[in-house]
Amino acid sequence: MKGVILAGGTGSRLGRLTTVLNKHLVAVGPVPMIEYPLATLRKMGINDVTIVTGAEHAGTIMSYLTKEHPEIDFTYKVQKEARGIAQALGLVENVVHKSKIAVILGDNIFDYSFYEAGIEFEESDLGAMLFLKKVPDPERFGVAEVERDRIGSIEEKPLHPKSNLAVTGIYFYDESVFDRIRTLRPSARGELEVTDLNNSYLFGGRCGYRIIRGFWSDAGTHESIRRATQYIEKKGLETFI
Repeated sequence: MKGVILAGGTGSRLGRLTTVLNKHLVAVGPVPMIEYPLATLRKMGINDVTIVTGAEHAGTIMSYLTKEHPEIDFTYKVQKEARGIAQALGLVENVVHKSKIAVILGDNIFDYSFYEAGIEFEESDLGAMLFLKKVPDPERFGVAEVERDRIGSIEEKPLHPKSNLAVTGIYFYDESVFDRIRTLRPSARGELEVTDLNNSYLFGGRCGYRIIRGFWSDAGTHESIRRATQYIEKKGLETFI
């Protein structure tokens, strides 16, 4: 399985921290943010990683990763404009064509091992596997409704969530993902939504899931960086990297 880290976006919610720095190089604890999703993939045994990043400050993230991780076979794709997670993922088709992929958002931090789930997915005939987490504020996320050991539906940031199960920012997909992306239509936000992509697998009955435990957070705001940093300091960096 190949890995994809989606590290686009301008990081506008972080204000001056991203004026001259790629958002994913902002420190969370003692290391840059991107080290955490990268470590998640490496713990799965993945060393073939494609990074999708925004045009602004793209050179800084390339320079950092090339210097710090010469042992990894990186490929880079530049997202010229932010048009959604699914659009960003579509840029890697010619790199990972005909391979199953593990896709992780570049600001997501997990205290959880996906190693066994990766093996299970590779050996299965599933088209996708999603990872759910119980949260106190599901209205901030894509929310999954689980029915009889399967996901019945996913709603994006619903006003009245049907469950407290958020869809986290790591996804396993088969090679059909790019054909599916081509069928998507922009949402009201003008973006190709990952929720619509995931629902295409649900409707075909080929989407598995796991409910994860342990810590999960994004690091896209000052508050989430503070929360993640406190947890990393408590558990120790070696838990993550």
